[in-house]
Amino acid sequence: YGALPLVDCTGKLVVPGLVDLHVHAPQYAYRGLGMDMELLDWLNTTAFPEEAKYADVGYAKRAYPLFVEDLKRGATTRAAMFATLHGPATRVLMDLVEDSGLVAYVGKVNMDRNSPDFLREESAEASACATVAWLEAVAGQYRRVKPILTPRFIPSCSDELMERLGQLQRTYRLPVQSHLSENQGEVEWVKELCPAAACYGDAYAGVGLFGGGAPTIMAHCVLSGEEEIRMMKERGVWVAHCPQSNTNIASGIAPVRRYLQEGISMGLGSDVAGGHSTSIFRAMADAIQVSKLRWRLQDQSLAPLTVEEAFWLGTAGGGSFFGAVGSFLPGYELDAVVLDDRRLRSTRALTLKERLERVIYLSDDRDVAGKFVQGRRVL
Repeated sequence: YGALPLVDCTGKLVVPGLVDLHVHAPQYAYRGLGMDMELLDWLNTTAFPEEAKYADVGYAKRAYPLFVEDLKRGATTRAAMFATLHGPATRVLMDLVEDSGLVAYVGKVNMDRNSPDFLREESAEASACATVAWLEAVAGQYRRVKPILTPRFIPSCSDELMERLGQLQRTYRLPVQSHLSENQGEVEWVKELCPAAACYGDAYAGVGLFGGGAPTIMAHCVLSGEEEIRMMKERGVWVAHCPQSNTNIASGIAPVRRYLQEGISMGLGSDVAGGHSTSIFRAMADAIQVSKLRWRLQDQSLAPLTVEEAFWLGTAGGGSFFGAVGSFLPGYELDAVVLDDRRLRSTRALTLKERLERVIYLSDDRDVAGKFVQGRRVL
């Protein structure tokens, strides 16, 4: 390492980079709005009208920089992002993320049913063809940004579209991201739409989009039953736990302790704009708090999360989707955040763990003094 630059971080905390395993980039503009609604009403009144604006590439060029700049200033080093169904606007997002130095998976969304006319692809064939065009346009264009197959969720994707996306996954060997068992109304709707499926996850598995040979992130998993949990474990599906979003749109509290006990891969997601903050430190604190509520009010057999577990979820847990990421263990990529916690003054002599715990609960972007991604300084 003798030829590498030496950076003096005396007195500061140096932690692995934080990983956001589920975030909607086009929803950034209205974070903090519509938080008194549940999921399906919120999508129709708030999310879909905003996402429709990205049909205009000019709007994407004005809106996406705000999101990427926020992410770059904070402690997040990697993310799995939803864009919209618009290929050109999705490329704008990919360009900006690439230039930022962050590492990300970015997905052009697919949706051909049960959404407004102004935000719906005209057919399964049209959606699949648009996805192929996007994939071919971005092939070989980026070092740090990769495409990810993104059916929005089962209600917005016809059976034919899901079949076509399964074929695309096998052709292009793409990872997959979507939503699973988030909200009660959504889960009941999927039962109506897919009566032959054993569970919500089975509707994805039937077309090859639920782990196995397709590395898969499923966001939320608040209401997953025994069959679904078994399938997630056997197929190696990653769960993106989004505690702030699940609180804001009244979905419930995911049984995170159960998933840890089962050895299911898992990380944290901000889920902007269901979540109102891009901070994964905030997601760690929220995860601990909601796990305490679940333990106290719903199921005392599932112990609350500890600080160490929440920190792991936001670093190595989510980082594992990207490979050897989220730790300073030998062989891991160097993603690191330098934190200056002097602003968080105390009369106590704090241990290292206590300093980290206070950062999780009290810090914000002002405290990020430096950031490295894949060994390269980006901030």
